[in-house]
Amino acid sequence: MASDKATGRRRYSEELKAEVMAECDAPGASVAKVAMSRGINANVVHRWRQLAREGERATAVKPREFVAVAIASQAAMQTSACGGIEVELRRGAVTMKVTWPVSAAADFAAWTRELLR
Repeated sequence: MASDKATGRRRYSEELKAEVMAECDAPGASVAKVAMSRGINANVVHRWRQLAREGERATAVKPREFVAVAIASQAAMQTSACGGIEVELRRGAVTMKVTWPVSAAADFAAWTRELLR
């Protein structure tokens, strides 16, 4: 029986590889879903990503960008309109509301770390 199917490997442009890898880097993206939507085997995409991490390809994923965030000084936080740090914790039917003064933000952070352990 003869097959009309072409034999050999598929070739993908560097531009397509970069697009696919950028889609995979989007928050909440699944490599398998991105690959399937493009008609590409997920293992191929995983390999592209591995090669990019190892620096062997020019289609390396763009580095994550950081966004600068301005943080108000402690004096500015104390003079702000809010009276404190308010947190509402729920566990089943139990609800607990906690209010901390802004001046004790470091203590609140320590308490939260211990609570979440």
